[in-house]
Amino acid sequence: QVQLVESGGGLVQAGGSLRHSCAASGSIASADSVGWYRQTPGKQRELVAEITRGGTTDYADSVKGRFTISRDNDKNTVYLQMNSLKPEDTAVYYCKISVFIANYWGQGTQVTVSS
Repeated sequence: QVQLVESGGGLVQAGGSLRHSCAASGSIASADSVGWYRQTPGKQRELVAEITRGGTTDYADSVKGRFTISRDNDKNTVYLQMNSLKPEDTAVYYCKISVFIANYWGQGTQVTVSS
């Protein structure tokens, strides 16, 4: 069982930046993928960014060029750097680590972007 603890959410004005962190209780080096998702009320959770064990990244079209996902295997931590934030980025953000058929989720952190 892997525990994930997120930090870095908050309130920011449009155009600003935030950096999310997701610290895992165990090694993430062998994880098949690590990623960030977000969810707004009444909508399904959606992929924001993902990075595979091999380093391949994938981003939602809405965040390409603004968000950057990275992983530090030595610190067992996944990061999401969010720049040029827009009001439509307002959501609860979750990190996820996938190991074989198991998915582990963080507790979620609120990001609110004011216009």
